[in-house]
Formats: sequence, structure tokens, C-alpha cells
Amino acid sequence: MRINRRRRKLFPCEMPMSMTLHQYIERSTGQVRDEQLYSDRLINFIYSTVRERAPFLFRALTGPAWTNLLGKVNYDLRLGARLSGNMKFIRQLGVDLSECLDTPESLDTARKIFERKIRYWDCRPMPAEASAIVSPADSRMLVGSFGDTSSLFIKEKFFTFDELLGDRPAWRSEFVNGDFAVFRLTPDKYHYNHTPVAGVVRDIYEIDGAYHSCNPGAVVSIITPYSKNKRVVTIIDTDVPGGSAIGLVAMIEVVAMMIGQIKQCYSDERYENAVDVRPGLFLKRGQPKSLYQPGSSTDVLVFQRDKIKFAPDIIANMQAPAASRFTSGCGQPLVETEVQVRSWIATAV
Repeated sequence: MRINRRRRKLFPCEMPMSMTLHQYIERSTGQVRDEQLYSDRLINFIYSTVRERAPFLFRALTGPAWTNLLGKVNYDLRLGARLSGNMKFIRQLGVDLSECLDTPESLDTARKIFERKIRYWDCRPMPAEASAIVSPADSRMLVGSFGDTSSLFIKEKFFTFDELLGDRPAWRSEFVNGDFAVFRLTPDKYHYNHTPVAGVVRDIYEIDGAYHSCNPGAVVSIITPYSKNKRVVTIIDTDVPGGSAIGLVAMIEVVAMMIGQIKQCYSDERYENAVDVRPGLFLKRGQPKSLYQPGSSTDVLVFQRDKIKFAPDIIANMQAPAASRFTSGCGQPLVETEVQVRSWIATAV
């Protein structure tokens, strides 16, 4: 999406870590909502005091060993679930048990709650139009462009284009001046990623990196965190029979603090007969593709130039009068829209 307007002045992403409020737009109602930020005080402490005064400790806390330890303690121990009260924990997260495939009694650890399966074929309807690009996750999203003449220009706020796709010059050249969407999953969300388009996998590879938090305050305190974190990149060719016909799409799954890995588990039908994602595999639109370990994490979709148009309400919501940490930290209106997995987010041009 390219709109001939003068490039906006860019501001460094700096935000007082004492700011507590973060709001987003609930798409289904259009209402401004306050986000409950999990472990916000701890994250603020790590990304302000620890980062400034103990850089060695900060590097350790955002490394793989600490992430794996925190994940084990917080999400795997049955004792932790019993002490906190399992049903109370589920209610605090706002999990809709009527959507779940498993019984409430079987969700007896935090990990099982976060890795829950839902009846997405019933409760997450998908548009029938073949030209529709759909959300890969239950998440809060922003959209932008790498083209500096676009009204959506927010380049190098969340990632550096040259770093995002890793050491793959051929793929980087395909997405120059393209558009992108960022989907931030919070700990309460359903943690399966679904395919946003239909097409054939041309490449899939992992890029090593850190495990920075996806808390909005942490994101704007660390310049380009999503191109510094460990991530999996999947290149999907949609210009194939049965594909979405919008060229190449890069789907980038980014780990975060307490998320040690991303399990690739694509299913053609519901969650049945899951397979590893590999080159040559045809992906149907809207199907489960991968699973994040518990916590919070981020998906990034990158599209080729002039191939898609983002949904107007998502673009308009970015300018909404809401107390977004992204707005305060990045110097321009950046308000997220809460979207459901498999819901319409863009249309093929």
C-alpha cells in the first residue's frame, strides 16, 4: 500500500517506563479498552533499572537459559496451578471454556491452559472470499509500510528490515517497500498460529536471537526488538493453483521472554494429523500452522509491494485517541486493534 504523502518525521522510541496505562481498540465494538499487562512491574524493572545498572544481568535475563527456567517454573509445575487455584487462574485470564476442546478439569497446569485447542471452525469464522487475508492469531495488531512515501511508514520502530528476514538477500529483495502487519499475542490468548493465506512453502528457517519481552513498554525501550529476538521465517508463494494470488508472503513467528520454542504443527483438517512445515508443503488458508510456548509472543506478516490493502477500520484505529504505549514511545499515533484469528485483515489488490 503506497500513498503519496510526505514522509513523517521519525522520533526515537523512548518512553518513561513508569507509564502504566496501555489501551487498544476492541474491533468487535469499536470501544477503547485498558489492557491488563501481566508482570508489568517486573518487566519495567528489568527494562529500566536492570538494563541501565546491570547490563550483564539484563543480557542473562533475556537469554535462552533464563527463558527456559522461567517457563518451566511458571507453566509446567502442577504445584503452582494448585496453589493459585486452577479455575481462579482461568477466570483471571478470561479464558472462554466453552470454546475449548478439552474439559476444564484436564487444564490442570498453566502450560495446558496456554496451549489449549479451541473449536475454531465454530467460534472463529473465516470470510469466504478467496481475496481475503486473515489474521494469524488472536492478537492486537498494527500495520505499516517499508515504503517511505506511505502514510503507514513506521519503518525501524519494531524491527530493521535488513535484519528481520535474516541473511537471505534473495528474500529481502522481494519485499523491498512492501507492507507489514504486527500481531502481538498476550498471555491470555489462544496460542496457535494459523495460516493467513493459501500457498506453497518455498522456504522455512530459524534465526537465532534474544528473548526480549513483548510487553509494549519493553518493546519501545529496545529499538527494533522483533528483529533481534529468535524467530522462524516461513516464505509462502501464493501465486500457485489454489493460492491467494498475492505473490510472496513472509510469516515470521517471534519468540519472547518465557517462550523457548515454536512448534511447527500444520493440520489440513482441524488439529488432526499435524505435520512439520517444510518446503513444498501446500498450506490452506486459516489452518493451524504452529504453536507458541506459553507467555506472550509476536507474529509479523510481510507482503510484497502493492499486493494488498489493509482493512480500513484497522488503519483508522491506529489514529484513535487512546493511551497507547506505542504512541507515547514512538512519537506518532500507533493504537492497536484487537482481532481474532481467521478474521479479515486485508484484501488482495
